[in-house]
Amino acid sequence: SLFRIYRDTRFAKDKSPYKTMAGIYFRHERSKEAYSPGLYLHLEPRNVFAGGGIWHADTKTAHAIRTAIAKDPDGWSKAKDGIQLAEGEKLKRVPPAFDKDHPHAEDLKRKDFAAIERFTQKEATTLGFLERYEETCRSFTPLMAFLCRAVRVPY
Repeated sequence: SLFRIYRDTRFAKDKSPYKTMAGIYFRHERSKEAYSPGLYLHLEPRNVFAGGGIWHADTKTAHAIRTAIAKDPDGWSKAKDGIQLAEGEKLKRVPPAFDKDHPHAEDLKRKDFAAIERFTQKEATTLGFLERYEETCRSFTPLMAFLCRAVRVPY
């Protein structure tokens, strides 16, 4: 899914009609049936990154992921080992359904369950970038598999 090039300028001070970035989202095959993890590539001058996981999970999906984290803390540790989780919005407190002293209490507050890896603009414009992006996506495999199990879709 390639993001559209047109900006929504209705409420923006900047009325320029086109985006200066390209965003590509590689959806899970079941994404029309369930909120499921996917892969992302963001290309913008001086801002290039790969992402994998679930961004802005709906309430039901976030609860399913938090439940999976609470029930399998070791699995969650392995899923996020060696990758950087994106800094997104968080709840102020651990949701009441979960132990506030859980070893992954900070992750239970997350609204986004996604990994991110940044690239330089030079890396993105160099021969072999596609292979580097694929390698990065493969490094997200443990996280993607954990999230797929949590939301009950095949990996």
